[in-house]
Amino acid sequence: MNALEQEVVIDVAGLATRFGTQTVHQDLDLQVRRGELVALIGGSGTGKSVLLREILGLQRPSAGSIRLLGTDMWKADAEALAATRRRFGMMFQEGALFSSLTVAANVATPLLEHTDTPAEFLPRLVNLRLSLAGLGSEVGAKMPAQLSGGMKKRAAIARALALEPEVLFLDEPTSGLDPITARAFDQLLAFLNRDLGLTVLVVTHDLDTLLSIAQRIVVLGQGKVLADGTAAQVMAVDDPWIQSYFSSRRSVPDAADPATQAPADGT
Repeated sequence: MNALEQEVVIDVAGLATRFGTQTVHQDLDLQVRRGELVALIGGSGTGKSVLLREILGLQRPSAGSIRLLGTDMWKADAEALAATRRRFGMMFQEGALFSSLTVAANVATPLLEHTDTPAEFLPRLVNLRLSLAGLGSEVGAKMPAQLSGGMKKRAAIARALALEPEVLFLDEPTSGLDPITARAFDQLLAFLNRDLGLTVLVVTHDLDTLLSIAQRIVVLGQGKVLADGTAAQVMAVDDPWIQSYFSSRRSVPDAADPATQAPADGT
């Protein structure tokens, strides 16, 4: 592993999150290194999506520190935060596309807001992002309401890739998708991680995602990280919730790793 791959791009230390008398996180530590594809799991109420929002600087923790790409997300000034936000992409659970804009306009929005890209170059850049997400250029003319669930999520990925981010965050990307579409989406994430070198942090409950493409699985529970490692290492942890969660998969499957496959088109 070279020095670049050892670089910590997400560094959460001593994190505490409280809502009134409820403690969600307490002394939580988490590190993600450049180039990793990390899956974050945990039971209901363990604060997976909350942690994601805190890392992104959207929700202030009660205590602790969060550094993303070297920037302290809760101490940096507005200029430093803006610069950091141009270096990561986020896909929300339902895609969160602007319903009144075409897909192409959705993908172009970050470019228009954060860059001085000449108008004549926008269509070419938008089509490139659509292609990386496994969509044809013709999809750009459609409205979000005209897309299937899988295509909406791919369009959201295309928008998240608009600024050529170094880190990609996803919240339950395969929820609501049929198994075939969900597995194709997994292949897309593996492609973005492997071939584009993106660091990926994904909140998921999808066992197939965990056992096929996740390089590390981080389990939240009791306010902290209960387990952190490969699928086999996490499945070996003697914890009731972890054992129950993986009970339908007694061993890691021996099938071909989707990370070695090219991204499939969405439906």
